[in-house]
Amino acid sequence: MAYTAHRPDTDLEARGRTTQEDASIGELLSAVTSDAQKLFRQEVELAKAEIREEATKAGKAAGMYGGAGFAGYMTVLFASLALTFGLANVMDWGWAALIVTALWGVAAAVMYAMGRSKMKQVHPKPERTVQTLKEDAEWARHPTS
Repeated sequence: MAYTAHRPDTDLEARGRTTQEDASIGELLSAVTSDAQKLFRQEVELAKAEIREEATKAGKAAGMYGGAGFAGYMTVLFASLALTFGLANVMDWGWAALIVTALWGVAAAVMYAMGRSKMKQVHPKPERTVQTLKEDAEWARHPTS
C-alpha cells in the first residue's frame, strides 16, 4: 500500500464536500472543544506561574521577618544587658530594667512595621489569569464582536 500525504481538502472531497466551509457540525464542535481545552491548559499554566511568583515574594518577606527577628533579638539582648548595667550605676536596677524594656518595645514596633509593609506587596490572587479568564468568558458570549 502506497503512502499518501494527508490533505484536508482531499478528505473533504472524499466525503463529498468541496471546501472546509462544508465541514460538519461535529467537526466544528470538535475543533472548538480542542481549542477550549488548549486555552484552559494555558490559563492553568499562567495561574501556576503567577502563584509561584507571589509565593517567592511571600517567602522573601518571611525570611526578612525571621532574619530581622533573630538579629534584633541578639542585638537587643546584648545592648540591653550593657545598657541595664550602665544605668544601674546611676539609678536603681528596677528603673534601669524598665527603661531597657521600653526600648525593646520600640524595636519590636519598628520591625513589625517593616514586615507589614513587605507583606502588603504580596498578592495571592493571580490577577493576570483572572483578567484573561474574564476576557475569554466575554469572547465566548460574543465570539463575533
